[in-house]
Amino acid sequence: MSLKRILAVTTFALASAVTSSAFAHAKLQSSNPEAGSTYDTAPKQVRLKFNEALEPAFSKIKVTGPQNNDIPVAATIVDKADPTVMTAPLPALSTGEYHIQWSTMTHDGHKAKGDVTFKVK
Repeated sequence: MSLKRILAVTTFALASAVTSSAFAHAKLQSSNPEAGSTYDTAPKQVRLKFNEALEPAFSKIKVTGPQNNDIPVAATIVDKADPTVMTAPLPALSTGEYHIQWSTMTHDGHKAKGDVTFKVK
């Protein structure tokens, strides 16, 4: 293979790698409570772990209850020691199905949102 061809292939490979990482979005890696889980005892907080650092000013957790009613949660906190984690304390929860709706923005300005559903016996 000629030197020109090797340089062209290398340049293309590097450009592809940089482009794909530049368009990455925050992805939820884990949640507590876990999606689809049923708990005997209601969780005391929501903890969401992402694959990228989050912007605290644009990170929010909202919880709705069994009758689709808003469950008051204190301010969402992005962990200063691990900015890929956001948490919010939960009030006492009764029996039923709950929906955690989250939204965030990463340091590179990409927005992401999603939800997690869990049940309390």
